[in-house]
Amino acid sequence: MIAYYVHHHGSGHMHRAMSIARHLDGDVIGISSLDAPAHWPGRWTTLPDDAQGVDVTHDDVSAGDTLHWAPRHHAGLRERMALVSAELRSGSVRLLVADVSVEIAVLARLHGVPVVVVAQPGRRTDRAHRTAYDLAEAIIAPWPRQPAPDWPEAWSAKTAHVGAFSRFDGRPTSPATAQRKVLVLWGAGGLAVSEAQLHAAAAATPEWHWDIAGPPASGKAPGPQPPNLRHHGWVNDPWPLLDEAGVVITHAGQNALAEVAAARRPAVVIPQPRPFDEQHATSEALVHADLGVVAPTWPEPDQWSAVLTSAQSRGRDWSRWSGGDGAARAAAVLRDLAQHR
Repeated sequence: MIAYYVHHHGSGHMHRAMSIARHLDGDVIGISSLDAPAHWPGRWTTLPDDAQGVDVTHDDVSAGDTLHWAPRHHAGLRERMALVSAELRSGSVRLLVADVSVEIAVLARLHGVPVVVVAQPGRRTDRAHRTAYDLAEAIIAPWPRQPAPDWPEAWSAKTAHVGAFSRFDGRPTSPATAQRKVLVLWGAGGLAVSEAQLHAAAAATPEWHWDIAGPPASGKAPGPQPPNLRHHGWVNDPWPLLDEAGVVITHAGQNALAEVAAARRPAVVIPQPRPFDEQHATSEALVHADLGVVAPTWPEPDQWSAVLTSAQSRGRDWSRWSGGDGAARAAAVLRDLAQHR
């Protein structure tokens, strides 16, 4: 049996886990701080919070920079690790997938359970990441193969670059559209742009219709909302909006880009600050692959018309980023390791 640890930040880790689990034979044990999703193929262990009341300056959360999160004397952390150990002690778990947690990866390996780490872009050569990547039987990289000069050869040799994948892979897409429709697609991590900036961008491009999907933007905009701007709020299934968009504006998170790639839509990508420079590293890879328009910050109102036109002219060839079979390829790696380790 395979156990799969799902990180709770944002929604991308969960979507990735669901995509892979659907391609695995038999039950999969889900482990996360998040509640069990509908249609998870197996049992689910919900872990307690391990961050409430933590003083990061006093509680030595990194254990002297050897880990990422292990606050001293925290009851939630103790209970989490005990629950994971309870799943591992039976001996039925043949493989654990860590997406992502150094601590869970180490705990599983200390139980003698082989580990697969799901990699993330960015600087991952700190001591904690090195430990997890070193002990892993394999590393799943959900992006296409590209130069990684800071990675040791041992990591590269055991990494499966499966390409980006999402819950929307395999859905039929509409033909390329000449519609001037913008979709601003932000995720559970938050919308790092103000309402005033959205209003200004829409007002400066009256020839484009703007759809906003995601959490509310910050602040209030002066004056009335432009007639070509519509807020949809949180959308559980943004596929219809994606499929009819002429250009998608999004951040450089792995899941958001995988969903844009599945829809094969032109994109404007604005990387957000994340630990280990994750989104900036992804943006550099997009530039290297000549995919989409990467903007370092939210453009000024008078820049938007040119930015959108440039993105639309780049086209929708995301096949180099996402082949459409990444989840199946990742599942094949896990299945093989679970059978032969």
